[in-house]
Amino acid sequence: MSSGNRTRTIAIINQKGGVGKTTSAVNLSAALASSGKRVWLIDLDPQAHASLHLGLAAMDGEGSIYQVLTDGQPISEVRLRATENLWVTPSHLDLAAAEMELAGEVGREMILKDRLAADAAEFDYIILDCPPSLGILTTNALTCANEVFLPLQPHFLALHGLSKLLGTIDIVATRLNRGLRLSGVLYCMAESGTRLANEVMGDVADFFEQERLQRSIWSGAKIFETRIRKNIRLAEAPSFGQSILEYAPSSNGATDYLALAAEVQAMQVEMNELRSVMRRAA
Repeated sequence: MSSGNRTRTIAIINQKGGVGKTTSAVNLSAALASSGKRVWLIDLDPQAHASLHLGLAAMDGEGSIYQVLTDGQPISEVRLRATENLWVTPSHLDLAAAEMELAGEVGREMILKDRLAADAAEFDYIILDCPPSLGILTTNALTCANEVFLPLQPHFLALHGLSKLLGTIDIVATRLNRGLRLSGVLYCMAESGTRLANEVMGDVADFFEQERLQRSIWSGAKIFETRIRKNIRLAEAPSFGQSILEYAPSSNGATDYLALAAEVQAMQVEMNELRSVMRRAA
């Protein structure tokens, strides 16, 4: 991809379902696009919920990310425009078979990275909506991403399985993608006024504070100040094939994702300033 290091490629991942992963992938993409950024959302989940959310799920016989990964179809041929500044590569249920079909493929972890490298289009953000598993589809996403965002529900099981997920990220970073890092943790379906939510968020903060001392690839993870509040409009929007910004622009859901997009963009400014300081120091 000709945009090179200017593109932030973000994998949104959690092996647990129902934590707001796809809702966040879709609505963060829409919010970034509304600010004038060119955004490309790639749906890597065989359930195709991100595609359905925007009314762009591939029908039988139509091109999707499945053909890109298994048949070598150029990814540009399955990039659809959703709204101004927002494009989507849809998924299809056939993608569920990709794990088996790619099992004997040499370099199967690098297929998506190679397809993106062959594409000449330029984007500010590529958002990868990963399946709720740690198989070959997620590995492909992690191999081509430079950042991981982790959505969590402030629930008593929030930390359950987190070590395995972080271990997978670490393995990919060590063997396939040295530039990968966990950069953001996002609370979804948050009810910050409850005792349980506050206790869980405190536990998560303690966990990442301890990890910070270990100087691992997730030691610099930022827990976003924005909390995505429980909001019925977020649940309703997919049935209309719209992001929350289109469906209910004055809702809490829209307000929260716009605030998250602003935080995500501010991270880029902070990273650029840090690089500038490091260059001067060198």
